[in-house]
Amino acid sequence: MKKTVKDLADLKGKKILVRVDFNVPFDENKNITDDTRIKAALPTINYLKDNGARIILVSHLGRPKGQINEKYTLAPVAKRLSELVSAQTVFLQEPVGSTELKEKVNVLKDGEVALLENIRFYPGEEKNDPELAKQLAELADVYVNDAFGAAHRAHSSTEGITKYISPSVSGLLMEKELTMLGSLLENPKRPFVAIIGGSKVSSKIGVLENLMDKVDTLIVGGGMTYTFVKSEGHSVGNSIVEDDKLDIARHLVEKAREKNVGLVVSKDVVIADQFSNDANTRIVPSTEIPDGWEGVDMGPDSREKARDIILKAQTILWNGPVGVFEMDKFEGGTKAIAQNVADATKHGAISVLGGGDTVAAIEKFNIPTQSFSHVSTGGGASLEFIEGKELPGVAALDNK
Repeated sequence: MKKTVKDLADLKGKKILVRVDFNVPFDENKNITDDTRIKAALPTINYLKDNGARIILVSHLGRPKGQINEKYTLAPVAKRLSELVSAQTVFLQEPVGSTELKEKVNVLKDGEVALLENIRFYPGEEKNDPELAKQLAELADVYVNDAFGAAHRAHSSTEGITKYISPSVSGLLMEKELTMLGSLLENPKRPFVAIIGGSKVSSKIGVLENLMDKVDTLIVGGGMTYTFVKSEGHSVGNSIVEDDKLDIARHLVEKAREKNVGLVVSKDVVIADQFSNDANTRIVPSTEIPDGWEGVDMGPDSREKARDIILKAQTILWNGPVGVFEMDKFEGGTKAIAQNVADATKHGAISVLGGGDTVAAIEKFNIPTQSFSHVSTGGGASLEFIEGKELPGVAALDNK
């Protein structure tokens, strides 16, 4: 277990540098289109504020590649944060390492919140440059990492900084992520069902491998379906397929058999004659997709089977859509899964959702995040955690 902000005594007047994940989407007019990640950091910010700490927030936004780029300024985030914490957030654009920045940080009042400019404007951040890490550490008395979404990166502000500042502890969001994902893998209530979607087997191999040792049933959906179907010797028409991963699909089928894990691949699919909302569609067995057609969604029989499995589950992990939900014509499978997981949660199951596309799907279907036990803020980080990998940003924090 890692120490958290709640393990720290007497925060009054202390300067606390908090790594947050404010990597939020914008529209072309610089308006934030989804402030979920900002809101997710509020419990930590408000806890520190209420305890009289002086708070210095650090985040990245986008990929400015180590150069100052106005397109990626955090100024609109500072404005939105001011509204959410009902107090002016001080936006500090002075360079890290400068006397000017130190002076501004030193005059912060107890309970005041400041946000530094985008940390990825510095070429040293993604290289985990010790000099940048040291300069960040010099700004504060305590380091808090609350950026679960960036915890799988060993960068100056997530990992390097901990070598130069003590204590280094986790924030409340980080703690919640580690607790929820940890309990899922260590001691799940059974039956434990995982629904893994998305287009590529290659990006989910480690996840599928590791879950085989933990789950009772694994439902595979999305574009991955067709690699599994083709690996059994069937034609999949024009469907997305990874020919260099057919052996891995066969190995996973074999491993499921050995482990007595139910591996469920769609038996029927919705196919389309073009990749558009104007497409003609048909429902066919997944082993009989004709040339010129491609699989775009889970079929109705497979949805029904998935529903039965999900509603009997006590623990559910869902990562990745099971069809091209972005197009209304092909959203049915993903919508059904979302509704079933929400229903199972209502009846007492523990549900954890992860991955940006999964979150985008429940938003599209207007299913509130409160319908699930936990919606993870970390895409790549949650996948690596489920794979059983150590996350550098977590490993670097103080143990209890």
